[in-house]
Amino acid sequence: QVQLVESGGGLVQSGGSLRLSCAASGSIFSIDVMGWYRQAPGKQRELVARITRGGYTNYADSVKGRFTISRDNAKNTVYLQMNSLKPEDTAVYYCKAEQLLVDGTVYHYWGQGTQVTVSS
Repeated sequence: QVQLVESGGGLVQSGGSLRLSCAASGSIFSIDVMGWYRQAPGKQRELVARITRGGYTNYADSVKGRFTISRDNAKNTVYLQMNSLKPEDTAVYYCKAEQLLVDGTVYHYWGQGTQVTVSS
């Protein structure tokens, strides 16, 4: 089992910045991909950004150039720096970790979510 604890959400004005953190604990061996997803009211959960253990990243088009995902493998922590925030970024942000076992099995773990609200 892997436990994920997110922090850093809150209320910010349009154009402002926030930094989310997600710390993994438990059976953290073989965690490969970590990422951030978000879900706004009435909408499906969507990928925001993800990063592999080796540092390869990809982003949703809507956040490219504004958000930066990074990872500290020694601390088992992933970060999301969010700049130039817009009201449409308002959502609950979830951290996700993918654990890859030697037999090819992949387990998916989710954090409890942290609210990000951007006021206009």
